[in-house]
Amino acid sequence: MRHWHLLIIFLIAFQFTCEAKKTGHKTQNLLWFDATANFARFSNADSIKKYLDKCATAGVTDAVIDVRPITGEVLFDSKIAPRMNEWQGVTRDPKFDFLGCFIKEGHKRKIRIHASMNNFVGGHNFFDRGMVYTTHPEWQSINYTPEGMVPITQLKKKYSAMLNPANPEVRSHLTSLWKELVSKYPKLDGVMLDRGRFDGIQADFSPLSREVFENYIGEKVVRFPEDIYEWGGSKEKPEIKEGKHFKKWLEWRATVITNFFVDLKKELKGINPKIVYGDYTGAWYSSYYDVGVNWASKTYDPAAEYSWATPEYKNTGYAEVLDLFTVGCYFTEVSRKEVEKLNESKILRTEAGMRATKDPENTVEGSAELAMKVTKGVVPLYGGLYVDQYKGDPNQFVRAMKMCRKKTDGVMIFDVVHIINNGWWKELEEGIKGSFQSID
Repeated sequence: MRHWHLLIIFLIAFQFTCEAKKTGHKTQNLLWFDATANFARFSNADSIKKYLDKCATAGVTDAVIDVRPITGEVLFDSKIAPRMNEWQGVTRDPKFDFLGCFIKEGHKRKIRIHASMNNFVGGHNFFDRGMVYTTHPEWQSINYTPEGMVPITQLKKKYSAMLNPANPEVRSHLTSLWKELVSKYPKLDGVMLDRGRFDGIQADFSPLSREVFENYIGEKVVRFPEDIYEWGGSKEKPEIKEGKHFKKWLEWRATVITNFFVDLKKELKGINPKIVYGDYTGAWYSSYYDVGVNWASKTYDPAAEYSWATPEYKNTGYAEVLDLFTVGCYFTEVSRKEVEKLNESKILRTEAGMRATKDPENTVEGSAELAMKVTKGVVPLYGGLYVDQYKGDPNQFVRAMKMCRKKTDGVMIFDVVHIINNGWWKELEEGIKGSFQSID
């Protein structure tokens, strides 16, 4: 019997070794802690300890702690941004060092702690709360809608009041905030950039963006915004008609975001050379140009496969800039073959830049494979899942985690609040530690 036990231990160890050797990157399993969804629960040290114990048991190696929700407030003492000490009637003791507690207790349990901030956003449209409603309304995105130019604070169907990444004041504010955070917490393991993007294809069409774009292409845009695109189709189903500068506009927007990532990394590594520089995006690369982001490797040429890319678009790739990258494979369907069973109501997508299509890439497996393809192994990549998409189907959630582990360097789970509410700690452990059987 002793030999059988040794064989089982060997096989388990062999599986994890094979996982780690897929790309040569370290296998990691990340769990996200959203700021507002968990505000009440994690307002004291005992609760943080309790749930970090559960994380350690489940096999979580890294916790991502959100410290700047979409309002633009922060969850630490700052001289730059207001601190969020209250959310939906719950008040947090201002003396409580929320992030410091996570770092201290996480390290006791061998869990690395990454701080996340929502970047190009400064307000919550459902609560009319944030800097775009108070101190900096001029920083908000101006969206070109079928009804015309509209400030994003007036688009109440959008909960995130996004900022304009092309505004140098916005970038300066965020850079200062990141530098303050990394300086304040020298034991922090990593940073994770979230919402490092434009709002969508409608953003940003402010006079400032027009001026910066004209400087980029070296000429005036005679018909603005029509030379970028104009709206056609019907009122019920509006469609974009590309203008003469449309593709160059996409290239410019990606340049804005990539330059921010490059410049910010230099600043943060100057403070702490060991800080892990991470990023989160959606995995649907084929349409992610909508939000002005090219997270591929510079050695990948999207123009060879996609009509929307210029020959120069590949130069905006920023995968090489990152130390860690997680992509949201936010699809209920796990394997490619499952997509054919979908009906039309189930292909509707709500994430930024998504398309409502029946495509094998719109699965956990397909999107993970696409992400690995375009990043070309230059950065450790972790497939991400939105737990609430699997509500009522824990087995599918477990399969999705295993697929992420099989196809990428590990898994990122968003968010701990759904694990807690569903009571899925055993499922989390099985998804992180279990074998890859019965997932294809």
